[in-house]
Amino acid sequence: MTHLTRRALFGATALAATAAAIPARAQAPAGPHRLPDLPYAFAANEAAIDARTMELHWRFHHGAQVNNLNAALRDHGQLAALPLDRLLMTLPQAPDSIRTALRNNGGGHANHSMFWEIMGGAGGEPSGDLLAAITRDFGDLATLRTRFNAAANSVFGSGWAFLTVTQAGGLAIVQKGGQDNPLMDGNRVLIGNDVWEHAYYLRYQNRRAEYTANWWNVLDWQKIAARYAAAKAGTLTV
Repeated sequence: MTHLTRRALFGATALAATAAAIPARAQAPAGPHRLPDLPYAFAANEAAIDARTMELHWRFHHGAQVNNLNAALRDHGQLAALPLDRLLMTLPQAPDSIRTALRNNGGGHANHSMFWEIMGGAGGEPSGDLLAAITRDFGDLATLRTRFNAAANSVFGSGWAFLTVTQAGGLAIVQKGGQDNPLMDGNRVLIGNDVWEHAYYLRYQNRRAEYTANWWNVLDWQKIAARYAAAKAGTLTV
């Protein structure tokens, strides 16, 4: 029995390791919006976020927002045909009966889609035009990190800290509550950090500042630089 138990344990461990190495795939959507595939394994961000938190966050929190957004749009064909960024930018024109659902779930869908995209890296520093913009608007990367983390850590309750970007390349730090997104104010997002407790509580409990400090260690600056270039070209969406 001991031999079998050890073999079963070894098999379960190997299976878990294999699953952690395979990028997560989303199910087919039941509406115009879909949960994006993760471009990396759940364990890819262990320097800041544990694999279990990544899976729960992506599969259940983001997944529910996509499902709820599609449900809200089910009988609103013209709104359902809009790309997500346009939907959020024209939110005041949506019917009262679904506006809150669109704000919460559409905002959450945009926020998380951006969040997964910019992670999976090894931290470090940006270069080129992006570094020049950070130096111009904040003095240096260290100052940006300090000010951005201060915004993230001071969100009361649940919300996000964002670095927005204009088409001219200007950068600014914005703090939002709930799942609000700067697109609702007509602004594009370069990066953003999720400070809802479900984003970090399994590992950090109430130590939000430790999480926000570690988060920079998993940013992918090449992907962020691509977002910056897209913003200047007028092609950045969410």
